[in-house]
Amino acid sequence: MPLVRIDLIQGKPAIYRKTIGDVVYDAMVKVINVPQDDRFQVISEHPAEGFVFDANYLGIQRSKDCIFVQVFLNQGRTIEMKKVFYKFIADELNARLGLRKEDVFITLVEVPKENWSFGNGIAQYAG
Repeated sequence: MPLVRIDLIQGKPAIYRKTIGDVVYDAMVKVINVPQDDRFQVISEHPAEGFVFDANYLGIQRSKDCIFVQVFLNQGRTIEMKKVFYKFIADELNARLGLRKEDVFITLVEVPKENWSFGNGIAQYAG
């Protein structure tokens, strides 16, 4: 059910991008109860001039390695689950890639179930 968009500045190797996707998927399965094999991700690289972020917003010092992770998912996760999800991703990316936790920007976009069609022009989750 989730659709994940991961955005970063151009120049990282394919294994770096794949690892980001793997970490986000692991967090979805282990923390927010997404079923196995429910993996839909778009990983996009951008030229530096096309990837804009504030380097100091909320007192968080971001570098050129900042990434954006946006997850579209069904409504219903608790605030506690979301906090654990954010921390899991930041901690794992730091451990596996050396990516600074300050450079991990995550947003969740919760949508009603009827707003999904997984194929065949059918709203599979609509009642």
